Amino acid sequence: MLSGKQKRFLRSKAHHLKPIFQVGKIGVNENMIVQVNEALEKRELIKVSILQNCMDDKETVAEDLKAGTHSEIVQIIGNNIVLYKESEENKQIELP
Repeated sequence: MLSGKQKRFLRSKAHHLKPIFQVGKIGVNENMIVQVNEALEKRELIKVSILQNCMDDKETVAEDLKAGTHSEIVQIIGNNIVLYKESEENKQIELP
């Protein structure tokens, strides 16, 4: 679980990131979870965009991604979700 200070720090880091995944009409599936997990291992901090044609609401999508990848939800802002997961091999971000 991330503290408020850690979330603020991660939000500032994520501000300049572009979304690298898009959740569309079919929502979150197994293939997407595998790819998001690989991206989190490489980058630790990613943004996921939710398209307008997505049937699920953004909180549900965020919870599905969190549960599937065992990551932390840093922020849900607009149609973007920021996820963080500490990397095993490519540790880049030092949390305060």
